[in-house]
Amino acid sequence: MHGLINRSIQCFLRDTYGAAVWSRVSAGAGLPPEGFETMLAYDAALTDSVIDLAAQELGKPRDALLEDLGIYLVSLEPLRRLLRFGGLDYVDFLHSLDELAERAHLAVPELNLPDLRLIPTGAGRYRLCCARRRGYGAVFAGILRAMADDYGALALIDAEEGAEAVAIELLQAQFAEGRRFDLAIGRVR
Repeated sequence: MHGLINRSIQCFLRDTYGAAVWSRVSAGAGLPPEGFETMLAYDAALTDSVIDLAAQELGKPRDALLEDLGIYLVSLEPLRRLLRFGGLDYVDFLHSLDELAERAHLAVPELNLPDLRLIPTGAGRYRLCCARRRGYGAVFAGILRAMADDYGALALIDAEEGAEAVAIELLQAQFAEGRRFDLAIGRVR
């Protein structure tokens, strides 16, 4: 597992639940105090161990913790910007998810995100399939929830139990005012 993903989990746990929680989780997983290096590769079993230990430490179901991780990731402006380049509205964004792994790969060639496939299942209904690893469906459920809010859309998002897939029902594309998004960061002179 790429260190960037592991470091994101580390930052999520530390920022959301505090340094003491991260310290106990990292010690339980046998990690050094400084945690993960962003550009190194780690055994996927270590990532799973950290997630399982964190869920146990917090008394939270694993999938709920992973959904919270997805919401946290969207709060990080660089990732939010990468996702917002997917389209002018939430529907455009959903349709751009098929290309997300390729866009991320351009930025970090060693990063292997899951292959995503959006399947329309009816009027305003979709199913996002997340191939590769256990837990990605829950993370993407959190990402999709946060991005619906970001676009101002009203959507029901449900991670499908036992499948790495997310059911999406778009109830209203322009429900509320979305967060401001500009292509340029700061002021260009």
